[in-house]
Amino acid sequence: MGATLVWFRQDLRLTDNPALAAALERGGPVIPVYIWAPEEEGDWPPGAASKWWLSRSLAALAAGLEKRGSHLLIRTGPTAEALARLVSETGAAAVLWNRRYEPAAVARDTRVKADLRAQGVAAESFNGSLLFEPWTVSNQAGKPFRIFTPFWKACMNRALPPLAKDAPQHLPAPEHWPASLPLDGLRLEPAIDWASGFREVWQPGEAGAADRLERFVAEAAAHYETDRNRPGLTGTSRLSPHLHFGEISPGQVWRAAAGSQPFLRQLVWREFAYHLLFHFPESPRTPLRPEHEGWKPDPEKLRAWTRARTGYPLVDAGMRELWRTGWMHNRVRMVAASVLVKNMGLGWREGAAWFWDTLVDADLANNTLGWQWVAGCGADAVPYFRVFNPTLQAAKFDPNGDYLRRWAAPL
Repeated sequence: MGATLVWFRQDLRLTDNPALAAALERGGPVIPVYIWAPEEEGDWPPGAASKWWLSRSLAALAAGLEKRGSHLLIRTGPTAEALARLVSETGAAAVLWNRRYEPAAVARDTRVKADLRAQGVAAESFNGSLLFEPWTVSNQAGKPFRIFTPFWKACMNRALPPLAKDAPQHLPAPEHWPASLPLDGLRLEPAIDWASGFREVWQPGEAGAADRLERFVAEAAAHYETDRNRPGLTGTSRLSPHLHFGEISPGQVWRAAAGSQPFLRQLVWREFAYHLLFHFPESPRTPLRPEHEGWKPDPEKLRAWTRARTGYPLVDAGMRELWRTGWMHNRVRMVAASVLVKNMGLGWREGAAWFWDTLVDADLANNTLGWQWVAGCGADAVPYFRVFNPTLQAAKFDPNGDYLRRWAAPL
């Protein structure tokens, strides 16, 4: 049996990885590869915070592979050319990967699959990122959902993916490994060390994801419904960056947290975001309800918002948390977004672009859904005229001022 290339992307794990499992079932050497091709991401190449996380996650994946007698090959794009070269260098008979759903990635992957098959190479993709892929869930008319509650109900009537497969203990290696770029050759880490606060908070990689899930289930899942809106508490899972980079599968999370129905709804909200992005690929730039969109650019106001100088304590605290940790509590995200769009009169796209560059969990599907929801111009949006009062929100969800005190220091 010829070698199989496993093309890693946003599935940087060895446990419950369908493409990797399929490669092992084929028999023969398994050659893991990561291809850095940000120019193929359309308008949304990875932002600065995402690149920091990616660097650490790739290092963790490489270490896990080395323990199993394998190696992570790193190449740069164009992807189709890089894979063709690797097929030639290794004599690989197949290339396997887990699917992505962003418009640019879908178009690229479709071309890659066609090119490989035209060369006589088996090319197959798998679901390694979602519980329910977008084309498997539709309303009674066969159309995509635009409202969450019926989407949730439809998902609950479907079977969940099979049980997670354990990480392999060993990966069969080729007789000779092709050349690989060093990870630091991708220059993902910042030249100026602005990410020191990130390192204090996060452990990118599969082990960090598993630890985060275990702690959430043990310490917070039972109180998720009441505590998830309290930014001063550790009431949320903080699994979003781990899920985005595929360091843990949603199936693993679902089964571990099965006793917390409110949390499962949030996991399906993530599925809803991918459902919308796949069926409405123009949504990162075009609102689903354009009749409710109105804004005008104002660079000074935007700078005040990004630099935590809005004058609203809860918003400014959230922007400081974002700057220092690469993350912001979801309740505060909603308030900060509402202030930008409703109070300051700026565009949701400007806020989405800032979050894209600064969040370690920057995810095109979820970022788009969240910003359009708050702006009132997206699917399942709150009434377009709703405004999150930052003062009342702070009083309700941070009544003791714990969050405000923690992030009170100016940037």
